[in-house]
Amino acid sequence: MAQIIAVHSFRGGTGKSNLIANLAATMAQHGQRVGIVDTDIQSPGIHVLFGLNEEKMDRALNDYLWGRCNIKDTAYDVSPTLIAQGETNTIKGKVYLIPSSIKAGEIARVLREGYDVVRLNDGFQELIRCLNLDYLLIDTHPGLNEETLLSIGISNVLVVILRPDSQDFQGTAVTVDVARKLKVPKMLLVVNKVLPAFDFADLQKQVETTYNVSVAGILPLSEEMIQLASRGIFCLRYSGHPISQKMKEIAEQIVGEGETKKILIASDRL
Repeated sequence: MAQIIAVHSFRGGTGKSNLIANLAATMAQHGQRVGIVDTDIQSPGIHVLFGLNEEKMDRALNDYLWGRCNIKDTAYDVSPTLIAQGETNTIKGKVYLIPSSIKAGEIARVLREGYDVVRLNDGFQELIRCLNLDYLLIDTHPGLNEETLLSIGISNVLVVILRPDSQDFQGTAVTVDVARKLKVPKMLLVVNKVLPAFDFADLQKQVETTYNVSVAGILPLSEEMIQLASRGIFCLRYSGHPISQKMKEIAEQIVGEGETKKILIASDRL
């Protein structure tokens, strides 16, 4: 069965979309079929990392939520974009992106009317079935609302990303508490945009002690990441970079040791 992975942050600007895009690319490198749903409908953006713009997006998640089309009609195969970014043809699986609309009118409608979260959940299951997915990654809206609670509640794994910032620490405590009440099977933390001068081992110990949740990885603030400015997938553009290696480690912890072995065996057979 496919695994649903919700990636969440209590505040915006944590690097959530970049993390999701890099995790998806890493999984695809190992032969997995991955779907990404941008449920941050109020402020969508992950499509930029995959080179999609308004002209290229005939359908978006909004169209499905308003009953204009089937969910599969909103899925874009972005695997060719990943292949073009890599140094070699390392993408052995598939990545499908279900973007949200960047049209002002569509965003305003969501803010004004909301949408049917039950239909959204049905869409997740339909995507898994019709695209034969191994993993479905959900890019959630920051903070907590009905939609993010649904995504967290149905996920097999919740990844919470935060920065070494007092506001992020406080908000993450709320998210972790809610996730525990929703009985999420597995929860991991990722600390992003950490100054290289920090003691990473000490920071990891501090965060794990505070939340009693494992830290899957600590990502340093990177000049190369800033210069890339969301114009591509970092782990494909800088495959040898320490951040790219850390992304692979995070992906392995998300899928679990046993599942990772299956991925590696599957990729060897392709």
